[in-house]
Amino acid sequence: MSLGHRAEQIQLIIIQGPTAAGKTDLAVQLAENFAGEIINADSMQIYRGMDIGTAKPDQSLLQCVPHHLLGIVEPDQPFSAADFRANAETAIRDIHNRGKRVIVVGGTGLYIKALTKGLIDSPEGNETIREELAAIARDAGRDELHRQLNLVDPVTAAKLHPNDQVRIIRALEVFRMTGCPISVHREKHAFHNTGFRCLKLGISIDRAELYRRIDIRVDWMIQHGFIEEVQTLLAKGYAAHLKSMRSLGYRQICAYLAGEYSLDEAIRLIKRDTRHYAKRQLTWFKKDLEIKWFEYPGNVDIIFDNVIEFYA
Repeated sequence: MSLGHRAEQIQLIIIQGPTAAGKTDLAVQLAENFAGEIINADSMQIYRGMDIGTAKPDQSLLQCVPHHLLGIVEPDQPFSAADFRANAETAIRDIHNRGKRVIVVGGTGLYIKALTKGLIDSPEGNETIREELAAIARDAGRDELHRQLNLVDPVTAAKLHPNDQVRIIRALEVFRMTGCPISVHREKHAFHNTGFRCLKLGISIDRAELYRRIDIRVDWMIQHGFIEEVQTLLAKGYAAHLKSMRSLGYRQICAYLAGEYSLDEAIRLIKRDTRHYAKRQLTWFKKDLEIKWFEYPGNVDIIFDNVIEFYA
C-alpha cells in the first residue's frame, strides 16, 4: 500500500537515537503538546508478550498518548522492514485523517529508512542459500565470505566489515538468486523519498551517561520481572532458537535459564551487549545527515522551537 500523492501533505516527526537515550519520553512530551500520536519503530516492541525486555512504554504513558504498532505480532511470526512500512503507512493515514500529528519513535534505523526512503526491489530470503553461506563462515571463516562477496560485488564488500556476517550473507544471497549485485539493486532504487515531509530529531547523549542509563535500565528490568517474562514465553512454546528470543537480553536470560551461566553473568552480558548495540545504532544514525541532533532534556526548548517551525 502506498499513500501516493496524499502522503506529500503528511508531516512526520521522527525521533531517533540509541537505546536508553530518552526517545520515548521526548515522543510523549511532543505528542502531548502538539496533539500527536506515536508510531513505534522498534523492531522488538512489535512482539506480543515481550514487554519488559524491550522497554515498552508502561501503562501510564500508553494512557497519556495513543501508541501504534506495539505488540502486533506473536514472537514466532516473521516481521520484516516491508511489513513495518505497510503497517506504519496504514497507521499514519489513520492518524492524519483524524487530524492528529504523527510522531515516529524508535531505534531501528532500517525501519525508519524503509518508511521514509522506501525499500530496494530484492528477493525474499532463501533459507537453503543462507544455511550454505553460514556453513562456509563456520568452516572457512568470515573472511572467506567477505572474499567471495568482493569477487562478485566489490562495491558492497568495501562497505562491510568481514565480521558483518548478516549483511554479507544477504548480499551473497541476493547475488545468487538474481545474478545481480545488491549494490546494483540499490543504485537502481536510489532510496527515493516516499513523499513524507519529515523532521528527524536525534537525541545526543554523553557516552558515559548513556552507559550509566543502560546499566540502570537492565537492573530495573531484572527487578521488575524480566526473568519471569522469559519463563512465560518459553512455557508458551516460544523456543529459545526463535529470532525474537535470540534478541538482546532474551538470549542471555534463556541461556541463564538453561544453566549455561549464572544470573550475574547474564546481567553482565546484557549490559555489555546493550552498550555495543547502542554504538552500532549511533554509527547507523550518524550516516543520516538529515537528522538534527539535540541533547535531551537539556535542549527541550530548542527542540520545541524546531517542531513549531516545522509545523508552521
